[in-house]
Amino acid sequence: MTEKEKMLSGKIYDPSDKELYELRVAAHTACLEYNSIPETEEQRRSDIIKKLVDLRGENVFFAGPIQFDYGCFTSVGANTYANFNFTCLDCCPVTIGEDVFFGPNVSLLTPVHPFRWQDRNIYRAPNGVMTDKEYARPIVIGKNCWIAGNVTICGGVTVGEGCVIGAGSVVTRDIPPGSFAAGVPCKVIRKINAEDSLDAHPELF
Repeated sequence: MTEKEKMLSGKIYDPSDKELYELRVAAHTACLEYNSIPETEEQRRSDIIKKLVDLRGENVFFAGPIQFDYGCFTSVGANTYANFNFTCLDCCPVTIGEDVFFGPNVSLLTPVHPFRWQDRNIYRAPNGVMTDKEYARPIVIGKNCWIAGNVTICGGVTVGEGCVIGAGSVVTRDIPPGSFAAGVPCKVIRKINAEDSLDAHPELF
């Protein structure tokens, strides 16, 4: 297996691998360019996003600044909006459904490092390059979700369709569909129901 194949399948891989390094540099460069372009230049920004990530539909908007580790391992559904400072470390596949809202400062973090420092610390590989041992777990966010500001979603997590994740949460385990969940670590507070409908709150109009 190549180091990329190991990484995407959740096995220990070498992040100093040439192919992975070149993919990261390309993504980081694209992010820098995107972040330097004003929102008024929609076409230039759109062209970069189309090359950077796997778009599965139209009307996808990243306010910027953005930071992707690879970009090419992230798929994004139609009508998705990400506010300022969206970070996605996609060392394993990140799948984002349609109609997902991300608040500012959201981080999707697939990488995992060994708990024991004896396994985690940087070491010199046989080729003389300094590297470390890493692995990663995928992230899936179902359609129709709202991920509020300052949320961190860790590798291996699936957020079910129609969820709301409260601001500042750290999501370390799966969240079932249709849930309002919040906290550190994030836990289900309750199911989202008809009482949450705007029709049930005429005072808002």
